[in-house]
Amino acid sequence: MPRQAKRPQGSESGALLDIRNLRIEATVYPPGEDPRDIVIVDDVSLTLTKGKVLGLIGESGAGKSTIGLSSMGYGRGGVRITGGQVILNGRDILKGGQKGFRQLRGREVCYVAQSAAAAFNPAHRLMRQVIEASLKHGVFSRAEAEKRAIALFKELSLPDPEHIGDRYPHQVSGGQLQRVMTAMALCSKPDLIVFDEPTTALDVTTQIDVLAAIKKAIRDTGVAALYITHDLAVVAQVADDIMVLRHGKKVEKGDTRQIIKEPREQYTGALVSVHEIPHEEHKPAEPILSVKNVTAAYGGGQVKVLKNVSVDLSAGQTLAVVGESGSGKSTLARAITGLLPPMEGSIVFDGRPLPPRLGDRKKNDLRELQMIYQMADVAMNPRQTVGTIIGRPIQFYFGLKGRKRDEMVRELLDKIEMGSGFFDRYPAELSGGQKQRVCIARALAAKPKLIICDEVTSALDPLVANGILKLLLNLQQEENVAYLFITHDLATVKSIADSIAVMYRGSVVRYGPRSEVLTPPFDAYTDLLLSSVPEMEIGWLEKAISGRRMESAGN
Repeated sequence: MPRQAKRPQGSESGALLDIRNLRIEATVYPPGEDPRDIVIVDDVSLTLTKGKVLGLIGESGAGKSTIGLSSMGYGRGGVRITGGQVILNGRDILKGGQKGFRQLRGREVCYVAQSAAAAFNPAHRLMRQVIEASLKHGVFSRAEAEKRAIALFKELSLPDPEHIGDRYPHQVSGGQLQRVMTAMALCSKPDLIVFDEPTTALDVTTQIDVLAAIKKAIRDTGVAALYITHDLAVVAQVADDIMVLRHGKKVEKGDTRQIIKEPREQYTGALVSVHEIPHEEHKPAEPILSVKNVTAAYGGGQVKVLKNVSVDLSAGQTLAVVGESGSGKSTLARAITGLLPPMEGSIVFDGRPLPPRLGDRKKNDLRELQMIYQMADVAMNPRQTVGTIIGRPIQFYFGLKGRKRDEMVRELLDKIEMGSGFFDRYPAELSGGQKQRVCIARALAAKPKLIICDEVTSALDPLVANGILKLLLNLQQEENVAYLFITHDLATVKSIADSIAVMYRGSVVRYGPRSEVLTPPFDAYTDLLLSSVPEMEIGWLEKAISGRRMESAGN
């Protein structure tokens, strides 16, 4: 067996990880201005002992991921640690230099990213990537590493654990890939794992399985973990203690029960008490959008992803389309927008049949049917100002230029509650919630009758997401615009929907007014969806998993 590097054990304080007075800065380069330094983590201290999980929560830009990465001695481009200590296993890792970091990462501390799909090399089989760090650091021989990987695949409830390592990343589902990434982190027997939003991109039915697998793996291996998320209900299931962060500073820290039940600070209380937005359900009227018996497929018709789908949406109302990954939600949006022409069926919009192909549609069809995407970061040109981004559809659809166009842009900025002061800013200068508001303004600039919202709040923290939902509802009342709202978040559905279509494997399995769809008796799949939404209750995960097992045994 390869010779392993000897690791220090613990620190003087008894903590595995001891971060003291951490200060992290970054240099920003505002257009037309001199570069300036900003503080993104300000005097943060924390301790973590072996076998414990500390949850780091807070809104976008709070410094959660930056602190997590600092425990590996790492800072993203332009970010630097300018003060404090990061003591792991009794030594300050910031003093070890690049050689020390290389010996540390993948051995003593490992990282599980939010997007497993982006973290794996698509050209290599899973097993090769899972055991790479163990071989590089001399922890195991190849045979021993593969044996441990298979044991972890079993531990994490992955299908066909003996052979799943022979697959490539694209040959497994998103939830399975996230669990494989957890196995990769555990394989070299690290002391500390940093989980950075590991379930945020997953639908609720997959999330519950991944959460249960992560919690069991942490318990069985005794590894310590930092669990970074913006979802308090999720972190309440896995964390022993929680630290709340805002604007790079600690708001408060306590055990999970205290933070959930008796928050001391006003901001923590606001995070805990984010409630559903009261939304009066409207009765269906004459539909502005009517999808009739639509079937669509990829691969030249070989793989049917929509099967005989029919839904209606009235002006000024919201149809929520829900279901797990792969159910056909986004494919339905692609069919409606003409990006994936249906094989069968029809789409009628505002009383006129829409040509199946986008290229055959008239300019007015494009104007009246707009889309807002999940990832605002990649939906905007980073080299254009907010004014240019919002002004583009005004110029394209209405021919307005110069002062008249800029006036409309400023009106829209007021409408989305940002104000004209953002006119000359670039996307990099905006928070996640502000970027999404700009995308909403860009869609509204075309004066549409229907906006397709594709997971527009899933990447946002609860407080910011709540603000976006309130904004969308206010704009709907003012503009009488209809929303087709694609989401896997059932709490969002309850807040915004007038009607709901539940999709499963390309078909609509439950459809109707919100009050009917969310009222029992449920079909098996809708019941599974509703029971998989995390609640801000300690022990909820165990109850949910136990309920699933009892149901499976009964069947």
